[in-house]
Amino acid sequence: MLPCPFSMEQVISVCEFLQNSGENDRLARFLWSLPKDSEEIQQCETIQVAKAVVAFHQSNFKELYSILESHRFSKSTHEKLQCLWRTAHYIEAERQRGRPLGAVGKYRVRRKHPLPRTIWDGEETTYCFKEKSRSILNKAYTENPYPTPREKYELAKMTDLTVTQVSNWFKNKRQRVRAAEMRKSCPRENELTNSKRNKGIYARTDSMRIRSRL
Repeated sequence: MLPCPFSMEQVISVCEFLQNSGENDRLARFLWSLPKDSEEIQQCETIQVAKAVVAFHQSNFKELYSILESHRFSKSTHEKLQCLWRTAHYIEAERQRGRPLGAVGKYRVRRKHPLPRTIWDGEETTYCFKEKSRSILNKAYTENPYPTPREKYELAKMTDLTVTQVSNWFKNKRQRVRAAEMRKSCPRENELTNSKRNKGIYARTDSMRIRSRL
């Protein structure tokens, strides 16, 4: 293998550019062209992330899992790599079962294949949101269910989420609250409906009895 014609800074820049532009085939060829005996290159986190992305898009999930389990990645890469890990396991499970996974199926897959500590800081997550982030959002919701754009921006910084994620969380939270309120009112409505239905049945029965006597 010939010496790498690029500096490490250039290699990192090329990897990031090809990833961001979605040119995974070119990224694969570029990674293949890099020296295999360069310890600096092989230990570079950006290159390992790029290799994981290529392995995922080539459906080489065994290689993907090996990369993710063999290198300790920085926190800034966790969200992306966790997505690759989980999605790959979902795809494998769907292929085995021959049908798409529902919410329960995905939950079981996550339980069966927990995130390796190399791409997870150990904090529990719920629907991809950490408990700390959910706690902050829930507190903000009790104060104002309809935050302003500025408040959403501040919450995004506090929770390490995007503004879009924060907006969607509030939207979903409001929908869940409304649904819960509707369920609480349903028993009374059902009681009234059943009462009316029973009265109708009794009225029809009485009418039939009267006609039978005539």
